[in-house]
Amino acid sequence: MKNAILLPLMLAAFAAHAQNATTFDPQRLSQHVKVLASDEFEGRAPNTPGETRTVAYLIEQFKAAGLKPGGDIVKGTRGWTQDVPLGRFEIKGPVTLTLKDGKKSETFSQGEQMAVRAAMNGARRVQFKDAPLVFVGYGVSAPERRWDDFKGADLKGKLAVVLINDPDFESGEGDFGGKAMTYYGRWGYKYEEMARRGALGTIIVHETGPASYGWPTVKNSNTNVMYDIVRKEPGKSHAPMEAWIQRDVIVDLFKRAGLDFEAAKKQAQTREFTPLPLTGITLSAGYAVDAQVIKSKNVAARIEGSERPKQTVLYSAHWDHLGIGAPNASGDKIYNGAVDNGTGLAALLELARAYGKAPAPKRSVVFLAVTAEEKGLLGSEYYAANPIYPLADTAGVINMDALSPNGPARTFTISGNAKLDLLDQLVTKAQQWKLTYAPDPKPEAGYFFRSDHFPFAKRGVPAISYGSGRDWVDGGVAAGDASEKAYTNNDYHQASDEWSAKWPFTGMARDLEIVYSLGRDLADSGTWPNWSQDSEFRVVREKTAGQRK
Repeated sequence: MKNAILLPLMLAAFAAHAQNATTFDPQRLSQHVKVLASDEFEGRAPNTPGETRTVAYLIEQFKAAGLKPGGDIVKGTRGWTQDVPLGRFEIKGPVTLTLKDGKKSETFSQGEQMAVRAAMNGARRVQFKDAPLVFVGYGVSAPERRWDDFKGADLKGKLAVVLINDPDFESGEGDFGGKAMTYYGRWGYKYEEMARRGALGTIIVHETGPASYGWPTVKNSNTNVMYDIVRKEPGKSHAPMEAWIQRDVIVDLFKRAGLDFEAAKKQAQTREFTPLPLTGITLSAGYAVDAQVIKSKNVAARIEGSERPKQTVLYSAHWDHLGIGAPNASGDKIYNGAVDNGTGLAALLELARAYGKAPAPKRSVVFLAVTAEEKGLLGSEYYAANPIYPLADTAGVINMDALSPNGPARTFTISGNAKLDLLDQLVTKAQQWKLTYAPDPKPEAGYFFRSDHFPFAKRGVPAISYGSGRDWVDGGVAAGDASEKAYTNNDYHQASDEWSAKWPFTGMARDLEIVYSLGRDLADSGTWPNWSQDSEFRVVREKTAGQRK
């Protein structure tokens, strides 16, 4: 009972520091999560009855909040949703992988020496014989950093072997932010860059430290069903083969080619690096791919700006989770997704409700609930590739994913590590509530690239994903860390991620005051936040600067 009495008092004390704060009801937040994470919603998987129920609930709540439809225009009328066609790709039958070194040939096993993804370039079968391998270092082309790993190398018909993370991950200092992973370090960038350069395939070298996860994660994530947005020219984003390879295997192949892997890696950490062919090493492969198109939906609601309606501030959260899967020890097979991401949806709905009760902002504000985050940020990727409201006129994106349903903290964070004006504004805003910014303790893990703000960021739109702090008012860092560890180990992506009546939601209610105030200031201003001078996203943003004058 002591905590039940103290927490509301502490929340009120924090709120007193912020003048004229818009407040949020913890019980309303709890009720949204309770409904969305109920068994009735079947884990909210795309293209299932769970999606139908989820979309209907979101539309119902947006209507009740007084918002207008913000989705696609169909027959002259704007609706509540954006259709999101998704490609579904699955390897059918065996994967044949044959390695030759000029002296002998050997067979690799799918998931053991290599983990091969189902092709997402539209091919129904991948088949090639004796393709040469070439080591391209970290596979980075970064003109703003005067960095080019390719040096004009022709990759057509070749398999590009590439390291994960950035060139300065091991040294901790350099042109790529030291330990903090940039976009160039992500596997998604490397796949896309090799495809742009016409490679036959991309083979990423797995090392646990720079990848931030072990081989089992790589195996499980890459040998099952793959999804992607439906692209007009998929071959420009995906080479025929996309795969990972075990470190020990590639070290051996380097040796057979007369190369030293560690020496080559050290060279790849310098600007002087040039691609190295693995002389005498070839790979043959063959596997069939079942490719289908399924349909899902993003949900969008909008408040039109009173003065600059064509300019947009966007709040986002993903509505999907894992649906129905393998039963756990208790026989529960519904992956309810209460924290991930019932909490983000509850936040989105209550923010919409707050805006609906307030005078119209000067800029328009859009509330976007996206699909298929769990399949690879696909709903947000589709919107960013096919924006309903132009990205050049989008002032900023504030995303919310897996917020804490517990009591208030003294800190907040964002997913990953980024430098941008929007974060500076958030840090200043949070000081009114006596909150301090706690940077991501593991920026090398690349969390910045794992949430729905990222598809906007890589297209230049200033974007962050707000995260709950771990320094709790009641219990300090020890309590916050223990809760995070328990959730990660026991509930994350498990059937046990269910709503609890014990959750007070007082911390989230307080955090939403800050998130609302940040977005409201941006919506009422004429300013355009930007990225830091050394950000890889600033160059992209500035290409559209003329459209914001």
